[in-house]
Amino acid sequence: MDRNAPVGVFDSGIGGLTVAREIIRQIPEERIVYFGDTARLPYGSKSRDTVARYSRQIIRFLRTKEVKAIVIACNTASAYALEAIQAESDIPVIGVVNAGARTAVSSTRNGKIGVIGTEGTVGSGIYKEVMHKLRPGAEVFEKSCPLFVPLVEEGLLHDSVTDEIASRYLSVLKEKYIDTLVLGCTHYPLLRSTLRRLMGDEVVLVNPAYETAVELRELLCSQGLERDCQAPLDGERYQFYVSDLAEKFTRFATSILPGEVKKTEKINIEDY
Repeated sequence: MDRNAPVGVFDSGIGGLTVAREIIRQIPEERIVYFGDTARLPYGSKSRDTVARYSRQIIRFLRTKEVKAIVIACNTASAYALEAIQAESDIPVIGVVNAGARTAVSSTRNGKIGVIGTEGTVGSGIYKEVMHKLRPGAEVFEKSCPLFVPLVEEGLLHDSVTDEIASRYLSVLKEKYIDTLVLGCTHYPLLRSTLRRLMGDEVVLVNPAYETAVELRELLCSQGLERDCQAPLDGERYQFYVSDLAEKFTRFATSILPGEVKKTEKINIEDY
């Protein structure tokens, strides 16, 4: 395995850029190949079999870029496909669920944890399952927020419509007196200021994107796969690919990763 090879990161769209951003912050020497499946989002409303099929196609594409590890920067794909893909892969593959769940159970003071995510992630029960293994007595309350992804994709991060919808979604969790809230979709950190204002400062917001970047750094170090800082850089450090709407992706990605998105290439993911 070439330790100087890039890390592959994929998501259903732009949400995984929050994971890429944290990887860049935590391990800036690493190269990244990012794929956003913008033609087929959202994943949260699709079946387990469909999401697993999409994930395998994307991984086949990323393997053509000779990546040394893969981060599934999508909670739904992590819930539906991670275990099977890890069993099939000869390189490290991690998702975003486990890191977020570990942080949540260590952060809660009253044992009441909220999870917001897509219909797929919440329907899978994966966060509740992992948290109960880590802390059997924890009370986990999950709420699907299907409109958050399209609102983020449309750039409505600070809008009265978003405020109204978020208030309705979160009211159910506030009634449970949770003290910790997991942002169980990689799009959701982009709504962090709205969620913080609505939940109040006493509720800890857990961003699995940050925790996943830390987990990746530790994984690469433990397996001797961290990039040699002195190695020459062949081409762009960060490469971006999508299945549709490359120009729109670039515009939005530039707001999340200023100066890092030089270009975005559209590919036909169905070829893989």
